[in-house]
Amino acid sequence: MKKCKSCLLPETYETIEFNKNGCNICEGASFKNKSIDWEKRKKELDKLIDKYRGKYSYDCIVPFSGGKDSTFTLYYLIKNYGIKPLVVRFNHGFMRKIVRENNENTFKKLGVDVIDFTPNWNVVKLLMKESFDRKTDFCWHCHTGIFSYPIRTALIHKVPLILWGETQSEITAYYQYEDEEIEFEDEKKFNMMRTLGITADDMYEMIKNKDKIDKRDLIPYTFPNVQELKGINYHSAALGNYIPWDYKKNTQLIVKELGWKVGETEGVPKDINIYGEKTECFMQGTRDYIKYLKRGYGRTAQINAFSLRKGEKSFDKSNEENNIYDGKKPHSLELFLEYMGMSEDEFNKTVLGMVIPPNDPSFNKNEFSKKLNDFEEWYREDNRKK
Repeated sequence: MKKCKSCLLPETYETIEFNKNGCNICEGASFKNKSIDWEKRKKELDKLIDKYRGKYSYDCIVPFSGGKDSTFTLYYLIKNYGIKPLVVRFNHGFMRKIVRENNENTFKKLGVDVIDFTPNWNVVKLLMKESFDRKTDFCWHCHTGIFSYPIRTALIHKVPLILWGETQSEITAYYQYEDEEIEFEDEKKFNMMRTLGITADDMYEMIKNKDKIDKRDLIPYTFPNVQELKGINYHSAALGNYIPWDYKKNTQLIVKELGWKVGETEGVPKDINIYGEKTECFMQGTRDYIKYLKRGYGRTAQINAFSLRKGEKSFDKSNEENNIYDGKKPHSLELFLEYMGMSEDEFNKTVLGMVIPPNDPSFNKNEFSKKLNDFEEWYREDNRKK
């Protein structure tokens, strides 16, 4: 496969386009670092927060996964603006012990009100199976829920301002810093980026005959009524559009100020994942493994691409690490197969049908990654301990 000569991301990376300098993702990072008036952007954030401050039961809603980005967002807004936020967490079902501890510590140190929503596990399993079978992406419930539920909560509590963390401009070219994108989460964007092309109504029709499903079970994954949102003067924006987002510095800050603990991610050595990328979900290893099989790159390559753009790691070292660590089979796959009631052969056959050319995966040569130290604590459907 062709790869970017600057960041090593392959041609199968979503929205990537190669050019004489590398790729469009690298160009976006360069534009962010060299061409944006961040002082002006920060003043825009000041005005936005002042517009909503003190007029509602909460100044804003902060969607919260418990990972590094949402933790930094919450910390930054409270410490720099002294706002009163309502923290809303959609629990996808795979929270690790370290994220639970980090969250409790963060909430108590910052002093915030929190709503924590956990959806019906039996419904979640059906949604995972259906989205995996159709899109080889079992995270539909998470993609939709973490965006729709905070917005639904905004309606319930009549808190119109929602402030997210990083922007899509950091990761893909769907949205770009050049466009001065404000990361407004509307129905159009929700259906384009969050649902995998499957609306909640679609999903209900797909799974309604597979178990005792009430259509109301799909409400948490449904974008709210647009007219009702207009009625509360709804507005959403991403902090990363107003301040220069820096994963490494952001993580270092919350480690220092909040005692946030950096965990490990399956398949990525801790000395590579120094800022705790995707450590909050114990199914992340399987998600990254599917990406590797489909697209030919994994989490190590994604992390190293950020490091290469910042000049923090050499090209040769990054390439070596990508080749060594990406593609190892995660132990969480065992749990996924258990949840889904499928064999590994069935898993491989499903993934093979969605491989992105010219990637040509091998399903027989992938050795297991390191088993993480909290693996025995992860939920087992049959209560087995190994």
